[in-house]
Amino acid sequence: MEYYDLLISILGSTIRLSIPLIFTALAGLFSERAGIFDIGLEGKMLASAFAAACVASVSGSAWAGLGAGIVTSVAFGLLHGFTSITNRGNQIVSGVAINFLTAGLTIVLGQAWFGQGGRTPTLPAEARFASITLPGAAAIHDVPFIGPLYANVISGNNILTYLAFLTVPISWWILYRTRFGLRLRAVGENPGAVDTAGISVEWLRYRSLIVAGILCGFSGTYLAIAQSAAFINNMSAGKGYIALAALIFAKWKPVPVMFTCVLFGFLDAFANFMQGKAVPGIGEVPVQIFQALPYILTCILLAGFIGVAKPPKAGGVPYTKER
Repeated sequence: MEYYDLLISILGSTIRLSIPLIFTALAGLFSERAGIFDIGLEGKMLASAFAAACVASVSGSAWAGLGAGIVTSVAFGLLHGFTSITNRGNQIVSGVAINFLTAGLTIVLGQAWFGQGGRTPTLPAEARFASITLPGAAAIHDVPFIGPLYANVISGNNILTYLAFLTVPISWWILYRTRFGLRLRAVGENPGAVDTAGISVEWLRYRSLIVAGILCGFSGTYLAIAQSAAFINNMSAGKGYIALAALIFAKWKPVPVMFTCVLFGFLDAFANFMQGKAVPGIGEVPVQIFQALPYILTCILLAGFIGVAKPPKAGGVPYTKER
């Protein structure tokens, strides 16, 4: 049972670490399916985390913080759209600029407003999303195998955790079972055909960035006022780039995105567990090796060893309407 308890602990950590990746990767899924490369996922996540922590600290409401995080993320998404859709600028450059802008702006504003070196004050319990105990968790806690799994992994998470997993089938339904999803995927493959049908390519792409901004808002809010109790400098810590790697590894499909993010979360949780521990016959393994595995796996995929990852054909290419 000792090893099983250890496994339960790692699985619980896996769920917590995979949530921001799921939200952010799904955000990238919507924007890239519409033909917009969104390198700025990292920046939008960081900006929304800062906004959520600030508003939650002032208002004492986690829901107000969530609203602020979503609005801020959508605003930066619209900025990316104005640059890359309206003005047909380079999408990669625009996304990188957003990342640099938010990285500096959060530190400057945090120091100016709170005077704590760029971080926000620690949030009280009522200003955070609390964990939810599911029905029957206490009753079956002592049942071998099933009890600890249900009580410590499935139960005891906050509402954003359950919402993240619920968003996966919703995203699948939107992309593959609605008119909006069909048009969105068509814009990413052949915007000229969509334009010929009398549908606005620009408006569809803007809507994809709005959806992506909403999902990034959930991701950043989770980091600041659900997983943590304050905003900390650079607290996104490259999760936006890991989400992009997960998106590529999953070949731009919602359900594989979820499983890939859980895999990456497991590797991160396992790396945390392995800190300071020795592997028999090898010795202590640097945790950076485990943290690099998501990127290594993505490179293997891109090299074609485990299939071919083909992005949307119109991805990254500004659309110019033919006259």
